[in-house]
Amino acid sequence: MTDVEAAARRFIADVWNAGREESAYELVAPDCPGLGGTGPEATLAWHRDRRASFPDLRYKIVEVVAGGGRVAVHWRAAGTQAGQFGPVPPTGRVVSYSGATFLRFDGAGRIVDVWSVNELFQVLQQLGVEMLPPLTPG
Repeated sequence: MTDVEAAARRFIADVWNAGREESAYELVAPDCPGLGGTGPEATLAWHRDRRASFPDLRYKIVEVVAGGGRVAVHWRAAGTQAGQFGPVPPTGRVVSYSGATFLRFDGAGRIVDVWSVNELFQVLQQLGVEMLPPLTPG
């Protein structure tokens, strides 16, 4: 089995930070779910979408836990919103947030599943989105 921690670090360094899309074709399995499909192209679609909103977005690894073909990565990210982000038009504001990504690898050391959680509400607040609780009757 390959070193899945090294592969996860390379995925973040090459694909997330450096935009080296060719690395996704080496690291991501054809059946890995992504944005609107599977495989490296679907994984890249999510990153292209995020880069369209935050072209200078950079991730810093805080901690990595690896074992049994799985890797958990706690990360921090920061970037400037220069493009549309969901319903939010470009603001030029810098956002900083954290999250965790969980990767599962096959026996060949390719990513077969990616699952992430992050502080989306914090990002929206930093972009100036006002979030109000829903109105309740009574």
